[in-house]
Amino acid sequence: MDTLSDEINLLVTLNAGYLAPLKVMLYSVHANNPDEQIHLWLVHASLTATEVADVQNLTIAFGWQFSNEQVQTDFAGGVPLIKRYPKEMYFRLLSGQILPQSVKRVIYLDPDLLVINPLRSLWELDLNGHMLAAAVHRGVTNLVDSVNQLRLGTTTSYFNSGVLVIDLDQARAKIRLEDITAMIAEHQSELLLPDQDVLNFLYGSDIVEIPEEIWNYDTRKYLTYQTRSLNQHDIHWVMAHTVILHYCGTPKPWDANSDSKFTGLFLNYQQQLRRLIPKLSRPTVDEN
Repeated sequence: MDTLSDEINLLVTLNAGYLAPLKVMLYSVHANNPDEQIHLWLVHASLTATEVADVQNLTIAFGWQFSNEQVQTDFAGGVPLIKRYPKEMYFRLLSGQILPQSVKRVIYLDPDLLVINPLRSLWELDLNGHMLAAAVHRGVTNLVDSVNQLRLGTTTSYFNSGVLVIDLDQARAKIRLEDITAMIAEHQSELLLPDQDVLNFLYGSDIVEIPEEIWNYDTRKYLTYQTRSLNQHDIHWVMAHTVILHYCGTPKPWDANSDSKFTGLFLNYQQQLRRLIPKLSRPTVDEN
């Protein structure tokens, strides 16, 4: 295993539609990793200078490093578009080509999650030669794997793309935009979750599995986790051991009709963030 920097590189890729939940997610990272050195890499195609400054303002308050990586039009233009899905969803897979060569590893996080315990052990995870680490949302049985193997013609488990550890040197060597484009052109009618299907179809054999109940807990499936663990993984266990809560599906916890077991936790972090923001000084914004 290569020597890692003490500084944790976090990668986020999004458009303006997910900026509000992103800020709540970042606040949760800081609240539960207060002593970590963190470098946030914001990868996007279309955020305005003001929107970028809003994110940067938070990182300044947290004492983090911040890099704004706007994907150039010619690069973004080569990404195939699928109705209802933004091109930004592919940037996590293409991050090796987007980020500087000096960046060797990142943890990618979706904006619709909370980090409620320390991330350090995920950052230091031994990938055992694999390019990626990800979790599988299995349910009570392994039916999800079987259905997706049949649908995509794969033999590996079906990994969720919302939390990834990425070895960027391997990604630079193995992940190519033209492979992604060709896969989508050939299988577009079969794709349900395009970025996740691409991840599994092209790179599933190069992923090491991490436990979902720790690193990518599907907040819709509390009773499923309870059943699988023979009632050991109750809410007390989750708060003590789970690191990443993922608000998969809809409604999202910021939606008015959301009322799940984990909605209140998200709303509390959102409320704390709203109390913090008025106290922050804004950095200078260059709109040119």
